Formats: sequence, structure tokens, C-alpha cells
Amino acid sequence: MAQFWYYSRVWGTFFGNALSRELQFRSNFFTTLGTRGFWFAMQIVLFNLIYRQVPAINDWSRSEYFGFMATVMLVNSLVEAFFMPNCAQFSELIRTGNLDFVLVKPIDTQFLVSFEKMDLAMITQVLMGLGLLGYAIVTSGISPSVLSVLLYGLLVVSATAFFYSLMIALAATSIFFGRNQSLLDFWFYITVFARYPATIYSGSPTGEVVRFAFSYVIPILLVITVPARLLMSMVIEPNWLVGMALMTGVVSLAVSRMVFTWSLRHYRSASS
Repeated sequence: MAQFWYYSRVWGTFFGNALSRELQFRSNFFTTLGTRGFWFAMQIVLFNLIYRQVPAINDWSRSEYFGFMATVMLVNSLVEAFFMPNCAQFSELIRTGNLDFVLVKPIDTQFLVSFEKMDLAMITQVLMGLGLLGYAIVTSGISPSVLSVLLYGLLVVSATAFFYSLMIALAATSIFFGRNQSLLDFWFYITVFARYPATIYSGSPTGEVVRFAFSYVIPILLVITVPARLLMSMVIEPNWLVGMALMTGVVSLAVSRMVFTWSLRHYRSASS
């Protein structure tokens, strides 16, 4: 318990530093708010135009799809706010030798390189996502139970943990390659598929291969689609996918921890 409070205070310090930076550079905050707001508005306009022509896309109605879009926004904004700034600069720590200074600090290395920097301007996208989620629930006419809301929150946390785990595992490969920008780009390439529900990819042999690969091999579709379907009271078949989506976050964190620790064992100090 004492260790928990210790790490909580350290995280609070990181958060305070990030907040101070945002207050010092307010123009950057408002620029991010403007660009994200524009992207958000364009997405809404685009799918409003599409749903004027069709009543549903696959088995997703307009309100249900907005619930899915809100889930994607929540997960992406949490990852981009708290983890992406750190994972993106991990290779620079190795290239410049500054990882040596990180390793000698009396704190877990993975914790430090994961949370030291934050992009709090992305929190505005969390608010946009929550607003869109509320709109989707109201217009769909459903009344989610307290259990569904709590389970949805756990699934969003699990999805965030999975995307973080994938990112930190790829970042850890910098120890072997020195610079792994291509692998970090790979993270962006595959997460593009998570912007659309899993059922969108069904109906053709190629689509089925994509759906299977990104639902069970690299389950980016699973961890996003399941919470959206659950909260919007849509059928989830088979129902054990809910448990699988929850376990994915736990398992991915454990695997990424092993990958990160194993990579550090092969790190050669800049002074060696």
C-alpha cells in the first residue's frame, strides 16, 4: 500500500508538470482544441450524410454507430494523452544515452518512461467522446443498467491497456534497433482498422481474414467493438467475447511487461 501511494504521488507530480506546461503554452492548447474539434465535427457530418442514404451500416444504426465512434475516441484520446508522448521519445532516450539516467532513478523504469510526459490537451477529446456517447444513448432510446455502464468502463480501461501495451512493446524494440520509427508507424497503421466495427469487415474472404486477424491475433477490433455493443444493448455473439475483451487488457499488460524487461536486459549503456 505504501508503494501504491508513492507511485500515486509521483504520477500526481507528472500530471502537475504537464498542467503547468499547458498553462504556459495556451496557444498550443487552443490549437489542439480547434483541430480536434474540426476533426470531430467532420466525422459527425460525414456519417450523418451516410445515414441519410441508408438506415444501417451492416447491423449498426446511426445512434449505435455514434456509440461506437465515441468509444474509439475515448480509447484513442486516453492513449494519446497519457502514453504516446513517452513511447514516441523512448528511442531518443536510447540514442542520446539519457536512458542511463532513467535506469539509476529509484523508481520502476517502465512506469517512468510511460508517464513522465502527458499531453493534457487531448483530454478535450475525452469530453467530446463522452458527449457523443451520451447523445448516442439518448437518441437510441435505450436505458443502460448500472452494471452495463460499469462493465463498459472496465472494457474501455482494458482497451486502453491493450493499446498502451502494444505501443510500449514496439517502443522497447528501440533497444535493439536504435531507432524504430517504422515500427511505431506500424502501430498507427494497424490501429486504423479499429476505427470501424468488426462486422464491417465481414462478407468477403479478404474481409473475414482481416476480421479474424484483428479480433483474435492482434485483437484491436475486439477490445473496441465489444464495449460499444454492450453499452448500446446490441447482441454480442458468442457472449464469452466480453470476458475475452476484459482479459485482453490484463494479458497484454503482462506480455508487454515481459517484453520491456527482456529488452532492458539487452540494453548497453551509453558509457559501455
